[in-house]
Amino acid sequence: MTVGHERERVAATRWASERAESVDEWGILIDATLWRESVQFAESLSESAQPQVRRLAAAGVDLGGPGGVELLYFLTRALRPIVAVETGVAAGWSTSAILAAMRANEAGHLYSSDFPFFRLPDPERYIGCVVPEDLKDSWTLLIKGDRRNLEEILPPGRQVGLLHYDSDKTRDGREFFLRRSRSHLAENHVIVMDDIQDNLVFREYAEAQPLFRVFEYLGKYIGMTGPGLMTMEKKGPVE
Repeated sequence: MTVGHERERVAATRWASERAESVDEWGILIDATLWRESVQFAESLSESAQPQVRRLAAAGVDLGGPGGVELLYFLTRALRPIVAVETGVAAGWSTSAILAAMRANEAGHLYSSDFPFFRLPDPERYIGCVVPEDLKDSWTLLIKGDRRNLEEILPPGRQVGLLHYDSDKTRDGREFFLRRSRSHLAENHVIVMDDIQDNLVFREYAEAQPLFRVFEYLGKYIGMTGPGLMTMEKKGPVE
């Protein structure tokens, strides 16, 4: 890491830590009943996925654990997006959360972008490996990398209500995603970005928005912004 990148990371971490709040407290404030449902889903998914997690560990495969699962489930249930987009699937924790919430909503389709981790043999088989089979009917997975995948995921006219960015954590990768998705943002959209402590891209984007939130999660930071956030905070519990 260059000196400039390290300086930016330190600044981004400081900015995020100074603004971070409890995601549990926020969720309970917005809709305590729905937040309990979201936490219960996250706990249930973690338990049901344990056999697969153990098989991966035994094979020496580390795709990362569940991060912000309850938040993504909560947002999907509350926003009820017709279309959601995520980048960075890995084992499929966030994918499972969004798809399960769409099933509860009885509406929605998730488009996911990933790229196989080629240091592993037959890497495609691991992508989304914890996603339950009965959720996959509402899921389209593309694995050619964000720049190629998003050309297919975001055709002219498609509007996206929920966007979750968890792939290329570089400044270039994040900025490309924000540029490419700009004309596809639904009126009441929310953008969620993981690991915002790595650089200042989320800060630069979020500070130009009317409202944003930062949550600390297992020593890292998740950022969230978009007009749907303001609607949720004004509206209160989901009917």
